[in-house]
Amino acid sequence: MAQVQYYGTGRRKSSVARVRLVPGTGKVVVNKRDAEEYFPYETLRRILNQPLEITETKGSYDVYVNVDGGGFTGQAGAIRLGIARALLEADPEYRSVLKREGLLTRDARAKERKKYGLKAARRAPQFSKR
Repeated sequence: MAQVQYYGTGRRKSSVARVRLVPGTGKVVVNKRDAEEYFPYETLRRILNQPLEITETKGSYDVYVNVDGGGFTGQAGAIRLGIARALLEADPEYRSVLKREGLLTRDARAKERKKYGLKAARRAPQFSKR
């Protein structure tokens, strides 16, 4: 018999996370490594566990994540969105709770491109009268 799985994709900055939820004991695996090993900071681990804590499903799903691109913070945010979307697929009743906490919103902030004639996106060369 096929095992029940729920999928969700999350993006943040330049990170993309493909999340798979499987009914289980609550372990979180990121890129074939344990989340505690992958993320060096407790705050990042707390960010990616937010959807599970809010919906009170912390120990009921195993989370398998394949994340690529960006840095630790962007990846944690992408995983959080992916988990929230996968939980929504598992049970549509969670929508109101997740939406109230702002976990279903894709954070559109990204690095602004550099413009020609400038040293960075908005940084102009130093002005000199002579």
